[in-house]
Amino acid sequence: MTDRHNHDHDPDIFDRGLAADMETFYSRRGALKLLGAAGLVAGGAVAAITAGGAQAATAAVEACVGKVPTETGGPYPADGSNGPDILTQSGVVRRDIRSSFGSFTGVATGVPLRYEITLLDAASCAPLAGAALYIWQCDKDGAYTLYSAGKLNENYLRGVQVADSTGTLAFQAIFPGCYSGRWPHAHFEVYNTLAQATASSTPRLTSQLALPPANCATVYATSAYSTSLANYRRITLAGDMVFRDGYSRQMPTVTGDLTSGYTAKITVSV
Repeated sequence: MTDRHNHDHDPDIFDRGLAADMETFYSRRGALKLLGAAGLVAGGAVAAITAGGAQAATAAVEACVGKVPTETGGPYPADGSNGPDILTQSGVVRRDIRSSFGSFTGVATGVPLRYEITLLDAASCAPLAGAALYIWQCDKDGAYTLYSAGKLNENYLRGVQVADSTGTLAFQAIFPGCYSGRWPHAHFEVYNTLAQATASSTPRLTSQLALPPANCATVYATSAYSTSLANYRRITLAGDMVFRDGYSRQMPTVTGDLTSGYTAKITVSV
């Protein structure tokens, strides 16, 4: 399973059709087998909760029912595995990823979307304090910086954050667009430490987040996302090459509205 982006760029090695993408760009991380089992996780969760009572323990067990599935990083990771490597650049560690950094100056426009992600160890349900997460996504028109035509000299909508003592981190982004053949999504990689992330080491997990249908329909009905609307109407979660085998652990809970922006919250067991 790989990403396919065919909007607004010249034919090159990144646009030779879905079959070629699947063969060429299947991430070196996407072939990893899932580790752990739900039965082991539930027992570890109870032991990990030392305070907060039965309600907190129950919530932790539910959040750690299983490890988030490993998915392909797709053809546009910019992590050094396929062309550009943004992770080694000064400035990549930031909370607001709407603007480019370094020598680039572009800014992504669109409906505000804040990601709030809590990282837990799948074996113990303990917070992964100090772990680093790299997130990247397309813009409102479905284009990826550093790869798509007209975006080669931009690096917005990419960034790294470090989890706090509760395993939580956040990014300010925009609601991603929908491009042909893929359900609206964001990519992420989890690293054990910030040093490993910024050295482009092998991540602990590579996966994707699926945006909820109701929010997608609302956002894409706005004029700013007119490019995405037609693509969205032609794709379903059941037909998406990544999420068709399940997405229950990859779909955040999204709250908010078009006026104030949205917040997407999810717990990721690694």
